[in-house]
Amino acid sequence: MKDYLLELTAKQTGQNAKRNTLREYLQAYALRVMHDNGVFRSTAFLGGTALRFLHNLPRYSEDLGFSVSKEGERGYEFAGMIAKVQREFELAGYNVSAAVKETKTVQSAFVRFEGLLAEAGIAPMKSQKFSIKIEIDTNPPQGAGLQTDIVNKYFPISFLAYDLPSLFAGKTHALLSRKYTKGRDLFDLGWYLSRWKDLAPNMKLLANALKQTGWDKPLPKAENWRKVLAKVVRQADWNTVRQDVENFLENPKDLEIFTQENVLRLLEQ
Repeated sequence: MKDYLLELTAKQTGQNAKRNTLREYLQAYALRVMHDNGVFRSTAFLGGTALRFLHNLPRYSEDLGFSVSKEGERGYEFAGMIAKVQREFELAGYNVSAAVKETKTVQSAFVRFEGLLAEAGIAPMKSQKFSIKIEIDTNPPQGAGLQTDIVNKYFPISFLAYDLPSLFAGKTHALLSRKYTKGRDLFDLGWYLSRWKDLAPNMKLLANALKQTGWDKPLPKAENWRKVLAKVVRQADWNTVRQDVENFLENPKDLEIFTQENVLRLLEQ
């Protein structure tokens, strides 16, 4: 399995492309292990990586994000699940370790690979590590719509996942609640609006998410959410947007399309 990954990365041109391909393959491998261990019977896939795997978002994503799909229901133990992921990577020939945090509502783990960047020709030193992050929200805001999707990206995998309006609600919540400009959020917003012109966020999920994170302004409604997001877009520093997102794009020239002016135009349609 590792030899196949190294072949994939060798075909890529440029360090960013190699690194992104490396990460995405490892993410897919971890997802397949999680699927085989029954994680998606009670846990839903969400976030940027879900957008890429399920809806072909043209940018790569760093984290694997999930939420417990029903309050109080979880058919696995987090540290044990991560141990199984680690073990499967070891059996496939990787030098891997894992650091797990279970003390917070959002449980997280970094699965770290030693020597892989050097083997792939991305880094000169074998000691340099590469990691993928797995996060599961054990107390997510209520109101998400769920669906089951089958994806064949390196491996066939069946997911329980947030539906499109719920994924969009998550992105809208991130845009409204972050205390800093994250270019990937703004790029994703333009991409959403250009691909699904009539798409609206799941307003119930958005309201619950904002309340959960201390939102103290009037909640966005079906008739004004575009105006609320337009304010965020106008205030964003687009140089910061470019710096944050361009290394994760399949085609960096997409930034010439999803400009600040064009994203605002999409919101005003």
